[in-house]
Amino acid sequence: MMTKELTAVEELVWERLSMIPDPEIPVITIVELGVVRDVQWDGETLKIFITPTYTGCPAMQLFVAEIQAAMHDQGFDKLEVIHVYSPSWTTDWLSVEAKEKLRKYGIAPPVLKTSEMNPFEEVGNIPCPRCGSENTNLKSQFGATACKSLHTCNDCHEPFEYFKHF
Repeated sequence: MMTKELTAVEELVWERLSMIPDPEIPVITIVELGVVRDVQWDGETLKIFITPTYTGCPAMQLFVAEIQAAMHDQGFDKLEVIHVYSPSWTTDWLSVEAKEKLRKYGIAPPVLKTSEMNPFEEVGNIPCPRCGSENTNLKSQFGATACKSLHTCNDCHEPFEYFKHF
């Protein structure tokens, strides 16, 4: 995200963007997910830069529609939503708040920082988001979405999804 000092209008824009939920995981917002990369002004045009979580992400069209609706509701009629593909989105961009919300929602957040790992490194046992046990098993490389895998806990016997690091 940004490190510069924000104007009152930019704060309003970020605040409103922070209210748009991810359609696949509604407990986190598109800002907490790290999809919204920047907000800039070009004359009177508001430019919002977003990065898809992966190429072909089906939620991107919805993200754009939700951003446009939210900004138009705030009176920003000159708006451009720009897709940014480089650098690629990474789970390192998930906010601390987003990871905690995922855990409370029953989805285990990424356990490794992508920027600090070997791409061939095994994650090992994923801590259960319900009981915290690491006595878990991978059941499927894919959960309800491509970015999650399915696991079970051998202690509390609950199934759960893991938000894969990438």
